[in-house]
Amino acid sequence: MNLDEIQQIFFQECEEGLGTLETAFADLKRGRQDDETINTVFRSVHSIKGGAGAFGHERLQHFSHHYETVLDLIRNGTLPLSEPLIDLIVAAFDTLADHVAAARGEGATPADQAMLDRLAAAAEGDVGTSASEPEPEAVAQPAPTSEAAAAALDDFDALFAMLEDPAPAAEPTGPAEWIVTIHPGPRAFDHGAEPMLALRELSRMGGRTLSADLSELPLLDVLDAERAYIGVTMAMPGTLDEDDIRAVFDFADPQCRLTVTRAETATAVAQPEVEAEAAVEPAVAQPMAEVIPLPVAPAEAPAAVPVAAPAPAPVVAAAPPPVIAPAPAAATSAPAVSVVEAASSPRVAAAAAQTIRVDLDKLDRLVNLVGELVITQAMLAQRLSENEMGSIPELSDLDHLTRELQDSTMAIRAQPMKTVFSRVPRIIRELEVETGKRVRLEVEGEMTEVDKTVVERIGEPLTHLIRNAVDHGLETPADRKAAGKDSEGVVTLSAAHQSGRIVITVADDGRGIDRARVKAKAIERGIIAPDAQLSEEEIDNLIFAPGFSTAAVVSNISGRGVGMDVVRKNIQALGGRIGIQSELGKGSSFSLSLPLTLAVLDGMIVTVGDQTFVIPLTHIVESLRPGIDEVHVVGGQSPLLDVRGTYVPVHRVGEQLGVTGAIAKPENAVLIVVESDQGQAVLMVDSIQDQRQVVVKSLEANYRAIHGLAGATILGDGRVALILDVDALIGRWRRDGRGPSPFIEDMAA
Repeated sequence: MNLDEIQQIFFQECEEGLGTLETAFADLKRGRQDDETINTVFRSVHSIKGGAGAFGHERLQHFSHHYETVLDLIRNGTLPLSEPLIDLIVAAFDTLADHVAAARGEGATPADQAMLDRLAAAAEGDVGTSASEPEPEAVAQPAPTSEAAAAALDDFDALFAMLEDPAPAAEPTGPAEWIVTIHPGPRAFDHGAEPMLALRELSRMGGRTLSADLSELPLLDVLDAERAYIGVTMAMPGTLDEDDIRAVFDFADPQCRLTVTRAETATAVAQPEVEAEAAVEPAVAQPMAEVIPLPVAPAEAPAAVPVAAPAPAPVVAAAPPPVIAPAPAAATSAPAVSVVEAASSPRVAAAAAQTIRVDLDKLDRLVNLVGELVITQAMLAQRLSENEMGSIPELSDLDHLTRELQDSTMAIRAQPMKTVFSRVPRIIRELEVETGKRVRLEVEGEMTEVDKTVVERIGEPLTHLIRNAVDHGLETPADRKAAGKDSEGVVTLSAAHQSGRIVITVADDGRGIDRARVKAKAIERGIIAPDAQLSEEEIDNLIFAPGFSTAAVVSNISGRGVGMDVVRKNIQALGGRIGIQSELGKGSSFSLSLPLTLAVLDGMIVTVGDQTFVIPLTHIVESLRPGIDEVHVVGGQSPLLDVRGTYVPVHRVGEQLGVTGAIAKPENAVLIVVESDQGQAVLMVDSIQDQRQVVVKSLEANYRAIHGLAGATILGDGRVALILDVDALIGRWRRDGRGPSPFIEDMAA
């Protein structure tokens, strides 16, 4: 694995960390301000900072370091959580996300100085507390390391000059210092790693270089430039946590020898020099194999991270130039990424046991192969049927196993909606600033899983709906109070599985749809005739018409009449439909009904003339052969079917798609009642062949997109059948009226 691949893993972990932060901030805003939530926030930012330093993303590392400082003060209780402080760390999170995007090359580096100034002020206690609130107690912070000292860690000559004249220790004002001994492993430079980055980070955290171990440095004629030889001992501020120091070495060579002890346990400074030398001898006698043991210890064994071993005493000897021998095995059995530490770390253990990163192309190939297996199984069943071989138990078992294999394969591609929902809080925060409204986001069903293709393509329409809910749906705080509502509006985002589909709902408790105003705007823009008689449902659907908008002023958020039109087109492109429920003065709800996957679907196979089509089963309500008295023709228009007292228009599929030889009279055909975005309709076909699961093949990828067709599939007899896009067909028919459809020219071309 090369450095670029490792860096991509880091960016994936950044995305996971940002998602964790978004969830934690939602908990904080809901009042869940326990230690675990605060620690989760701190750990996520700390992990991003450590990786950024390892890969040289200095701006990201710099910002996350200052961000982490404030979070650490919150974690240790120095800064009490308040609403202004929560607002600050959430705003800083948005800047952090921009820095991550910039590091990935997906945007410009954000201007962060203003936010850094706010974080610095917060670290000093200036977080907008009211006069009645007590000022937080000042905490002793380590003196910042000079830029010259940090830069010196990039220059060996300057480093050795510092070692000859070690930095003086500050007067003790808190816990005893940490003494950190680092000796990079022999493979420290593999895959582009740079141990000096870790030393620089320790310096930025307030560390002082005490001494260097040159005992393994060979003569020049045998020196290998690709190996690490020099060890370093540093003193770190006692106010730091041991875990924070060790985290700097998360990406280090597993053979790196690392010890972290409190200075009070290393007493060589107060002892005669002779005693210090005596203490060194047993350590020198230790063979290297014993210095870097790989013990097999229980996960909970705390002995793997010693904090009070006497052996590292010579590390802090003041006489230059000291030579630090390797510490005994008992004190060095916890390298930065050791076998014991990996076993004892819940985070590492969970990642290793529960997840594995697989290239997406490999999953796509697996899905395609399983799809071909499904087609081959269908062909085998068709061949046996044609040869009148009867029912074969093994074939039934094969069908069952194939379906299970297909379901399992699709489950591998499934992702929780949380990956999409996690972006919404930031959208809400930006809209609050732009509109001056107060919004509370409530999320339900974020762990509902759906195919990753759907997850990737649902983001844009969902963003439009959220912006529409805040800008058009919710009232201003003053208007809400006047209407007897809470000044804070509520937007609810939910996801759930229903009847083999996923239903995503965006609801608000705002003003609702003013249907009289919507109709007037539609007439004004020429979308409908002035004398048009429309139902409430039809008026609601006018907001999806191209160019429709009720906004009085064109702004960055709305007013150009493109948002909701884009939503419907994108949802239809996913094989889904959108529904609206609204009550004036109480709010609106938009429901997106989408297939769980775009790769396979259950469909009804029908014939029209000499052609075979597939109708997605999720659209079908019922099928029937009508009696003569159940079909009515009024004024030469399309026939109407009496469906239990409701007259539903009948659309002749053969006539509209230009298929020759199709049955012309409804009473001789099969009528299929379907549900679409436009309400119920009836599709007239010649006959029904079968009902089965089919593999969807993209027309756009293999030929070109054709409006009204969702794709194609291969049947068991090897024929290609086109899959009807029910929503697009009925929508086009209702707009165009009777007569041949433009689909004929599309297909002929």
